[in-house]
Amino acid sequence: MRVTSSLLFASLLLLLFPSTETKRSGKGRGLRGVRHKLTRDRVRGGRHSRSGPDRLGAPNCLELTESGDVFVDCQDQRLNSIPASHTWLKKPKHLLLARNRIKVLHDGVFSGYESLTSLDLQQNKISLVEEGAFEGLTHLTTLLLQHNRLGTLNEEALIPMPNLRYLRLYDNPWNCLCSMDSLVRTIQVPSNRNLGVHARCAEPVKLRSMKLKQVNPELLCKEMDQNDESQNEDTDHIVPIEPIPIRTKPDATTSCHIYLFPQIRMDCSGRGLTTVPSGIPDDVVHIDLSHNSIHHLKARDFQAARSLRTLNLSNNNMEHIDTASLFGLLHLNELDLSSNNLHFVMYGVLEDLYFLSQLKLGGNPWMCDYSIHYMVYWLRLHPRVRHSGLLCHSPLENAGESVQEYVNSYNRECPKDRQHNRSDQDQTDPELWNTPLEAQAELEEELEPSHLRAPQRHHIIRLA
Repeated sequence: MRVTSSLLFASLLLLLFPSTETKRSGKGRGLRGVRHKLTRDRVRGGRHSRSGPDRLGAPNCLELTESGDVFVDCQDQRLNSIPASHTWLKKPKHLLLARNRIKVLHDGVFSGYESLTSLDLQQNKISLVEEGAFEGLTHLTTLLLQHNRLGTLNEEALIPMPNLRYLRLYDNPWNCLCSMDSLVRTIQVPSNRNLGVHARCAEPVKLRSMKLKQVNPELLCKEMDQNDESQNEDTDHIVPIEPIPIRTKPDATTSCHIYLFPQIRMDCSGRGLTTVPSGIPDDVVHIDLSHNSIHHLKARDFQAARSLRTLNLSNNNMEHIDTASLFGLLHLNELDLSSNNLHFVMYGVLEDLYFLSQLKLGGNPWMCDYSIHYMVYWLRLHPRVRHSGLLCHSPLENAGESVQEYVNSYNRECPKDRQHNRSDQDQTDPELWNTPLEAQAELEEELEPSHLRAPQRHHIIRLA
């Protein structure tokens, strides 16, 4: 039995030995070749994935320089935390983190960002800011925390930022109790007029909708305790009746998202607005009011936006634009009126747009009659304006034709013979005069004796 097993083992070795040698002799094959290939692939993979140890796992953010300032744009990146400062090639002065998923700002989270002058954290889910979160941001002048879930914020968190000039806190569910005492007192200091503007209390009911700048700090701790006791004793089952609010124009700070960097931009797109909101910042550069229900653009809706460069009013089902609705927009470069319900533009609407360079007009049911001539004549006087979408929608015989062609054909068909070849008799014929008073005056002049006629002081020149 042992001899048989030894013979079998020896035969197996003889069978395996040639195949092993064959694989070794083959180019790139065998166990050694496989190991070499794995080692080579690992080295290659490591070199490819490393673009520098500091940038490993960096978010897909944009780093750009404008006017000498370094911007890092990490908006809409679904970030849950603040990226490490060593991620970036240069130290940023402006960090844009709007529209992410950040919930908590822990102590020291901005370590390494000491060069920041502006920080945009709006439209996240921030519900807690620890006292040491902004430690080291001594150069910060602008902090945007609006449109989050903050119920309270201690004034201690603002101490590391001695140069803070602009603090946005609105559209947060502020719980105006004793924990808010220090913050309320800080933003109510007269020199801090740009801190906490438009922020309002959400709780308790007695202070709901009251601005933080107007709340009496003495009430936050004292009267709240009294109210709690009285509510427990007398009004546990009573629902407070709130007065019906007076209908006013929506406010831009609460209805829209305002971004300060790199240029002041107001995003009001798809907010369900029926009118242009009030409180538009004086220095806003871009406004997007598209996809709302603003049917009527009224006079002086944008009178405060003297620095406006672009205005998007598309997709509003707009039917009418008042003459002075764009009054004062001397620096407007781009105007989008596309996809509305405009049939014509009233005379004088475009008169203040001296520097307009682009005008979008497509998707409107333009009516090709005499009311459309103003638009064509204005565009003819401003040849540098690039326009698109000015096509006839009605009447049917002109549908699809460019408005410019319609106006040209209208001028070609104008009966010029009637304008230049009229006889004197036609010009004095009472039937051709515009009003009965003019006809009566002509008849009286013809019937009156010549020697009784008073000398004429004025001569009427009729223009065909």
